[in-house]
Amino acid sequence: MPGEPQDAQANTDSNAEDVALMAAIGRGDAAALRSLVEKHQHAVLGTIAKMTGRIDDAEDLAQQVFVRVWKSAPRYQPSAKFTTWLFTIVRNLVFNEARRAYRKQEVSMDAHAEATHSEEPDRTGLTPEQILLHRELSDAADAAIASLPEPQRMAVLLRRFENMPYEEIADILDTTVPAVKSLLFRARGTLRESLGRYLDDK
Repeated sequence: MPGEPQDAQANTDSNAEDVALMAAIGRGDAAALRSLVEKHQHAVLGTIAKMTGRIDDAEDLAQQVFVRVWKSAPRYQPSAKFTTWLFTIVRNLVFNEARRAYRKQEVSMDAHAEATHSEEPDRTGLTPEQILLHRELSDAADAAIASLPEPQRMAVLLRRFENMPYEEIADILDTTVPAVKSLLFRARGTLRESLGRYLDDK
């Protein structure tokens, strides 16, 4: 496909930058940590917010992620892509938080909407009715994703929003590529069923 070599080179360059920043952080360079946080905080915070549905908790967990990055930097070894290592930390914290919150059964869709609609798409030129329909569909999609089992939800978010390859998602979830594809297949079936009335509208 046209553009793939450039994309691969960009990914390689980005990972090399991350590894260099981690080496600097390991030497105590606070400026390097700030650069790394600025580079990855949006993806980390967005993924955590979509996984937990609670923006306040997401900010706390994102801070914990980067505290762990700081503490782990002196021992960091780039045996995999930096983002694989980073999102493995995200996965562990999110899954642990979900287990702690399971008994409470506290699900706030208002907070979930706040977390997942932090960035509104450009709707210039749309009628008020079209804007309402887009928002309704977006809310329904957010709720459908939030209802997925944790591994399926994480796989969908990493694939759809972070555009990660199957291999990297498999490493993050500590599973195989076929298992990731199976998770995504089941998740898409559930989402298609949940959003059927929107998809069928003409």
